[in-house]
Amino acid sequence: MEFDDQYSQVQSPKYDCLLFDLDDTLYPRSSGLEASVLKNIKAYMVEKLGIEEGKIPDLCNLLYINYGTTMAGLRAIGYDFDYDEYHSFVHGRLPYENLKPDPVLRGHLLSLPIRKVIFTNADKVHAIKVLNRLGLEECFEGIICFDTLNPTHKSTASDDEDDAEFLGKKIPQSCCANGSTVIFDIIGHFSQPDATSSGLPKTPIVCKPSESAIERALKIGNIDPYRTLFFEDSVRNIQSGKRLGLDTVLVGKSQRVKGADYAVENIHNLREAIPELREVEKLANVDYSSGVTVVETSVTA
Repeated sequence: MEFDDQYSQVQSPKYDCLLFDLDDTLYPRSSGLEASVLKNIKAYMVEKLGIEEGKIPDLCNLLYINYGTTMAGLRAIGYDFDYDEYHSFVHGRLPYENLKPDPVLRGHLLSLPIRKVIFTNADKVHAIKVLNRLGLEECFEGIICFDTLNPTHKSTASDDEDDAEFLGKKIPQSCCANGSTVIFDIIGHFSQPDATSSGLPKTPIVCKPSESAIERALKIGNIDPYRTLFFEDSVRNIQSGKRLGLDTVLVGKSQRVKGADYAVENIHNLREAIPELREVEKLANVDYSSGVTVVETSVTA
């Protein structure tokens, strides 16, 4: 009877998957990677896209606010570039040496016997580098990243229904006399009285905080949002995930905001701050006499 009581308490934990953002979630913002990413993005815009340096601050701000990432915004307003080249330029010169192995977080993650998946807007090469530097490469079942959601560089929507659903409508474009593409003037657009985001061109890039991006990630990973805990440092991403049924943890803040079920100032505090994870941990301490076969579902990027 004592064993039956113990078994009934732990056999059905609230969560069967933990979904983690990567940057500024699994490591602190003080690492300096975020500042370097922003610096490299601005350099790419000047050196590779020929954008006037004086326009960069306002342009970056508007693209981030309206499209989630600067990269998605650049594609939306008409800039065409190779995705791999962009990621190599932006992430290839980061101070990864600032990231150190984190045995405390590794121990926490390995003690939780449920699925753990990375979901990041970054590319796979960057994600693997970060996990390796942190010593967390064996803690996750898989990585859902930019490459997963954007498997090919498509400038136009295909006839395939899935492509059309996630690419959105094609950007209205016209050409100058020299054949170059006209760039949508988003700064000029928002300088107009009563300007709104409703008339902005769509981006072909699928990324957070778009709800369709999160839905697609959940489908790819075979993840049930109602049994998943979503860890993020971005309030916008938290709120999008919450609208889709995910329970959410805002990382890097001590106070909850709208859309966040929990808030942890440091990712090391995840077990202490979230009682349900202590229930999950009990699974590792139960000796099941009958044989159980565990089948892992891989997530490909």
